[in-house]
Amino acid sequence: MTDWTSLIYVVVDVEGNGQQPPDLVELTAVPIVAGEIGEPVNWLVKPELPIRNFATRIHGLTDKTVADAPAFEDIAAEVLKALDADALVAHNAHVDVGVLQRKLGEWDCREVFDTLKLARRTLPGQPTYKLGALVEAFKLDEDLAEDLVPHRATYDALVTARLFLRLANTSDDRPLTLEELRGDSPGGGDDEPATLF
Repeated sequence: MTDWTSLIYVVVDVEGNGQQPPDLVELTAVPIVAGEIGEPVNWLVKPELPIRNFATRIHGLTDKTVADAPAFEDIAAEVLKALDADALVAHNAHVDVGVLQRKLGEWDCREVFDTLKLARRTLPGQPTYKLGALVEAFKLDEDLAEDLVPHRATYDALVTARLFLRLANTSDDRPLTLEELRGDSPGGGDDEPATLF
């Protein structure tokens, strides 16, 4: 059995422009090394197409917010460096991974841990597994800086990192092993939106 902390993880959250397929307007990567959450790295990105109003209503980012931000191509090397880990962690991970794969082309995500699926498996009986509900249930946003708000990439990535640590250490007598973290999750559709705003 392998200690889950033997891997280096990177927790990611992306915010989009509301177009289909979505383009990045914000990205945060948070490392987890030796079971400890590191400092987040955040980028605002100027998308090729405008940010739609319904996306702005969710994350608060406007075309003006990102007017002076770099295009993704200008930060791609930095992003790849931040993503250089054994495994990626995200909530409803297929959304974040899908955007990153479109933007990074040749990038190969070695292993993905989806905290949505992991929460369903390790915390049975929750009324919902949406990130906001889990944050509230387990007070995962305590002590975060006041300027960090839900639906912005840094907030969402940090609370997802805290959720991942909680899930990995969910057993009363011992942390989960890496093999247990990798276990099959039960079937059923996601109750989080499958689209990125």
